[in-house]
Amino acid sequence: LKRSEEKKRGRWIRAVLLAAGCLLLLIVGYLLYVIFSYHRISDRTELEVHRPAENGETAGTDTADGCAETGKEYTIVSWNAGFGAYTPSFSFFMDGGRSSVAESRESVEACILGGAELIAEEKPEFAIVQEVDLDSTRSHHVDEYALLTGRFGEAYSTFAVNYDSAFLMFPPWEPHGKSLSGIAFYSDFPITQGERRSLPVSESFGKYVDLDRCYSVNRIPVNNGKELVILAVHMSAYGNSDEIRQGQVSMLAEEMRQEYEKGNYVICGGDFNHDLKADEEETGERASWAYPFPRTMLPEGFSFAIDEADDGMEQHDSSRNADMPYVEGKTYTVTLDGFIFSDNMELKGYEVKNTGFRFSDHEPVMMRFILKGE
Repeated sequence: LKRSEEKKRGRWIRAVLLAAGCLLLLIVGYLLYVIFSYHRISDRTELEVHRPAENGETAGTDTADGCAETGKEYTIVSWNAGFGAYTPSFSFFMDGGRSSVAESRESVEACILGGAELIAEEKPEFAIVQEVDLDSTRSHHVDEYALLTGRFGEAYSTFAVNYDSAFLMFPPWEPHGKSLSGIAFYSDFPITQGERRSLPVSESFGKYVDLDRCYSVNRIPVNNGKELVILAVHMSAYGNSDEIRQGQVSMLAEEMRQEYEKGNYVICGGDFNHDLKADEEETGERASWAYPFPRTMLPEGFSFAIDEADDGMEQHDSSRNADMPYVEGKTYTVTLDGFIFSDNMELKGYEVKNTGFRFSDHEPVMMRFILKGE
């Protein structure tokens, strides 16, 4: 009887060890899959320029050659779509919330199309949209770029991929899955060239789950022979190092400086993931992902629209923390989104749309401007 019990116990021990070994192999295999599937898109990658759906012509261009004109007022809007997941009730696990996947396919479509309508209300000639998914688990594989392009089908566009991740198995209760996402740019005027620039990112283990940070450079001809150069950006967040932040700002600043010295008009717009209202000299408590933008690093001749806006121009906070469902007056909010522009342009209007974060954890930001003549 004793020998029989020992055999039974031995079988249980072997079974447990076998199960533990199989689990370890699965974990190691998965980690190797994540590590070896990681890649960065090469810097200075040329972007395909998608032409308007109808007749190869743009809406809103009333000049014979399709150029932007000096002395005319134009509008640009930037919106972080939050991959179509961020209804007011959505909280994100990486911010301390609960969810990692949108509620449903129908919810994703409603958020993307709702945000598109907000943008369309401004009748902009240019639009930048971040966190636009092409085919991602987190957004139920909705092609959000196709949805947006369907709404802005008479515009030229480029798309810069900044997230092409392995299947992420966390959080365990709702895996984030595989993501393919990026930054969309739309223009009523012809885009003569689009280029993807790779921003510096952390080389720590976090790079395997973070975005492949980048910005796109989009060139629009102006009737005086110059170019309107629009940089569509989505910078790093989640407490990346000072070195990475400074590296990204330095790269953007150098790009803007070079274009400005050529005599071009320059706009850098999007999600800067910096607190655009905070003073660099402030030493108080702040969120680790919302440091003040280092304005001293901007090249000469450039400023933020939010700094130049008149007091009467709306300046609601553009982003909410997603550690909880949105509750007005309780949820932490901050301004992360906006525009930098060169002084050969005149600011005519600036506004952050206030919707109660109805379609995303970010609100659309609008700037009206004029290209100055010689």
